[in-house]
Amino acid sequence: MLKDKHHKILVIGPAWVGDMVMAQSLFMTLKKHDENCQIDVLAPEWSFPLLERMPEVSNAFAMPLTHGQLGLYERFRLGKKIRLTQYDHVIVLPNSWKSALVPFFADIPLRTGYVGEMRWGLLNDTRKLKKDKLAMTVQRFVSLGFPGNHKQPPDYPVPELKIDLDKQLKVEKKFQLNLSNKVIALCPGAEYGAAKRWPAEHYAEVAKKKISEGWSVWLFGSVKDQSVAEKINQLTTYACQNFSGKTSLGEAIDLMSLADVVVTNDSGLMHVAAALNKQLIAIYGSSYSGFTPPLNADAKVVELKLDCSPCFKRECPLGHTKCLVDIRPQQILKYIES
Repeated sequence: MLKDKHHKILVIGPAWVGDMVMAQSLFMTLKKHDENCQIDVLAPEWSFPLLERMPEVSNAFAMPLTHGQLGLYERFRLGKKIRLTQYDHVIVLPNSWKSALVPFFADIPLRTGYVGEMRWGLLNDTRKLKKDKLAMTVQRFVSLGFPGNHKQPPDYPVPELKIDLDKQLKVEKKFQLNLSNKVIALCPGAEYGAAKRWPAEHYAEVAKKKISEGWSVWLFGSVKDQSVAEKINQLTTYACQNFSGKTSLGEAIDLMSLADVVVTNDSGLMHVAAALNKQLIAIYGSSYSGFTPPLNADAKVVELKLDCSPCFKRECPLGHTKCLVDIRPQQILKYIES
């Protein structure tokens, strides 16, 4: 609730990179209506590099339990500890029952969130999610920062990660970067599954074209994306600089801030690139751009909108992934400024 008396706000953060980036729109909204409020976030520790680059966040606290772990006693102890901070308001972004336990144990007076997994009682400002009104994830997050009778969908600010120039210089030195050429960043991974990944061969064609024009090509991703990044590098006779699995999340963000163009699947790094205001080409297959679009008005979204998509499956149920395979490299290249 955006009222003057609520100065200390705790947000229970989401467990995905892209969702955490979109949560910044909520933080920005809260600050816009009460610039003196204190916003703290309870979230997985891996998300701290993102939160550090969000000036709206005062403190980040680590959720000690992994995704899917109940840990009832641990949540009780954490709630008792948080009670000492005397928050006025908590906003619970995940929809799971267990995510509402810590705020309940902390006895925070106003506990806001969607009904989710039948969280009556755990939350005392419970909202029913109207998907027809709140089609986008970011709208759902921001709506929780307003009273329940606020207009739907709410207006929302776009995320804007702040880059520290000293940290940026540090990654330049660490990875001995040559920034004399334009840089295109390729993000071929997608945590959710293969049905969201544009083919490695297509990424390699884009890479080879830009290399022939004198560009540098950087590959980004987590440890899980190393095999696809390695395949792209092989197809370009190792002409790319492969950062996949070799950086922390913070380093990846600072490196991406140095790129001129980013080509990416619908992934967490897509949302990072959008929040860095990069020239962005986002490729959609099994997912839907209307639900989790890149929050940047200048981003180019490429999707075929076949009859079978979006299916929201991890693997193509028809076995052909035409929604991605049939997006040709030339379609992507036409959006990239020379």
